[in-house]
Amino acid sequence: MSELFDAVDALIASRSPLPPPAERKRLRQAHGLTLDEVAAALQVRRATVSGWEAGKTEPRPPERDAYARMLKQLAQLYPANAPVPPEDTAIPETTPAVAAAPAPSAVEPAQARTAPTGPAAEPANTALCPAAPAAVPRPAVTTRPTSRRPAAKKAALAGTPSGADPRFENGPLAVVDVADGQVLAYCVGGLVLDVPAKSIPALVEWTLREGRFGQPKLSGPGKDADPLLVLTEAACEYYGLPVTLTQQERLAGRLPEGHKVIKQLTRADWQLTKRGFGPWARIYRPAQGSERACVQLCIPSWDALDTRHWADAGQLPPADLARLLGTYAARVMTPRGSTAVTGLELMTALHPPTRASEPDATGKRHSEHNPGSLGKDPVDCAPCEAPDGHPLLVDLPRFHHRTPAEVLVEEAYDWARPLTDAECLRPHLVGIDVNMAFAAGANGLTVGLGAPAHVKNPVFDPKLPGSWLVDLSHVDLSRVKLAKDTWTDLDSELLPSPFTPKGERPTGPAWYATPTVAYAVELGYDVRPVEAYVRHDNGRYLDAWYNRLRDAYLATMADLGVHADLPPADFLAAMDGYRLRDPQLAIVVSAIKATVKGGIGKLRERPRGEGWKPGQPWRALSRPTWRPDIRAAVISRTRINMHRKIVKHAAFTGQYPVAILSDCAVYASDGPSPLDFLPYRDGKPLPGGFKLGINPGLVKREGTQSVLWGEGVREQFNAPELNLARYIKDGTVTDQDTGE
Repeated sequence: MSELFDAVDALIASRSPLPPPAERKRLRQAHGLTLDEVAAALQVRRATVSGWEAGKTEPRPPERDAYARMLKQLAQLYPANAPVPPEDTAIPETTPAVAAAPAPSAVEPAQARTAPTGPAAEPANTALCPAAPAAVPRPAVTTRPTSRRPAAKKAALAGTPSGADPRFENGPLAVVDVADGQVLAYCVGGLVLDVPAKSIPALVEWTLREGRFGQPKLSGPGKDADPLLVLTEAACEYYGLPVTLTQQERLAGRLPEGHKVIKQLTRADWQLTKRGFGPWARIYRPAQGSERACVQLCIPSWDALDTRHWADAGQLPPADLARLLGTYAARVMTPRGSTAVTGLELMTALHPPTRASEPDATGKRHSEHNPGSLGKDPVDCAPCEAPDGHPLLVDLPRFHHRTPAEVLVEEAYDWARPLTDAECLRPHLVGIDVNMAFAAGANGLTVGLGAPAHVKNPVFDPKLPGSWLVDLSHVDLSRVKLAKDTWTDLDSELLPSPFTPKGERPTGPAWYATPTVAYAVELGYDVRPVEAYVRHDNGRYLDAWYNRLRDAYLATMADLGVHADLPPADFLAAMDGYRLRDPQLAIVVSAIKATVKGGIGKLRERPRGEGWKPGQPWRALSRPTWRPDIRAAVISRTRINMHRKIVKHAAFTGQYPVAILSDCAVYASDGPSPLDFLPYRDGKPLPGGFKLGINPGLVKREGTQSVLWGEGVREQFNAPELNLARYIKDGTVTDQDTGE
């Protein structure tokens, strides 16, 4: 009988009651829990919990019972109609010392304009997941008001998901436009609001008091995202701003201090951050307790949306631009500036530098260091990690050229070689590109969190992040270990060195990041560092950052019809022309990828004018996120990941790359497809080699050209080692490759 009782208990547990998906998310966020924290507690993947909250999947035993138990306890703590709990008082260093927008309450609600209801209308959904992989349907909006509806009905008419934070019911941002003298705010989901504001100060006030824009914080001790307003050209004219900046203003990156709009803001007691009123202006008032009062403006006609990453987004109609930026905001975060700035700010948003302490004897909480973050104060890098002109190098002679034994040079590959006779007989050159290569390099990487410690004659520890001075010239690629005790012979003349960006074999001691030195050991060679700068305070700081960007990338590619579980041939077919299925979502994909690369690059931002001279500090050095060692570690691991796949492929097939540029490798092939040279067996790829797929770290086809094309352009420019990976995508060569 006890067995029957156990079976009944198990059956009941398999159907443990759960609240609706939106309520699951609300309860988690109300307690300040991240998806990663819940996933770790339930011993599942982050994407699994995200799927439960989105209603895409349902938990199964034994996780279902534990998940239901957690939600039940949270529901007791945070009833559906209870007020939102106050945030802690910790203020991240990277945001201005301003307070949060007061929750709209006693002010008159904003008037809403809504899209027509019926088959042509689409419910608001910042995730923008379509029912089919074809183009995502756009929300229908009216360009002129048809009616005015009370705020109580506005959320439902706009399609606001149940359980969404009521403080931000109109989404993270709005595109402000002017039509026939009427100012309109186009929001995500097709909602259009009347804007009564006649000036920029009034617009800021309206946004904070009535707009209900913003985005919930991404981490428990973090801060909610400030509202973002995107001003069209018509809105700029209406509010007294120039449609475009003059050459002088563009170089300065801002309006002059005497501009009339800046005077208006000053009279209204509003302030601007140090970067002034530029393409990404932040307007705020000093903090009042734990409340924020800050609005960010984005002005596309001032080149706020870089066409390299956002294509023609700045030229889109207001509703389409709101949809595009809203998708990016929902999946990454509300833009804080360029994609590079946003990539860096995302790191801080996921690991805020401070948190609220436990209550002291008087019941008061204090700001304290948040474990796992980079803290609120900058730390000095090691001298070898400092770029030229850094204050640590002020004593060097003015035109001194530092050798590899003096400076850490961890950069992406830029390597090429002449084709062999056998390769010249093959008809095709095929480029394969690693998806989100730098994100994959950051995944699971242990990096330093604090200042370095200098050590003489250290014993190398592959688990200890840092910079190591070591001679790797003895590593011979003609004989390496690919398994624990198995040596493999290779043609080293056809391989780049894994230790230098140009693929040249090192000639003596040089500085390397930990992943590079660890790879030398992996290949079967001893290493004896002379000295090192190591970081004992370390952690996997970039994991949450990687997870967020990976999920954003995969979700958007799935919207475009490219799914993570496609067989190789189907994947290649899905990738062909995927950008044409929804050009706007394709822009989101480009922006997400730029956020990865730009965020990593910002970790070692160089001086940007402002009268800087070598030896003087520059503005970026005051950030705790100015960390050239973390950048070096990510690039090192990315380059090593590429080399490891190349070596595995060469050992198994005898095929070697003819060119590598960052995350793209080019091979001579008998056919035009990657499947013509990648060694798939029964649909399965070579273990440890290249694998076709959309996930970060897997590869896609970059482009195919003929071998005759490759030899022709090299002959045309009289450059036998012209890097063909730079031009393999479309075959266009505009100038000689200088390697810059």
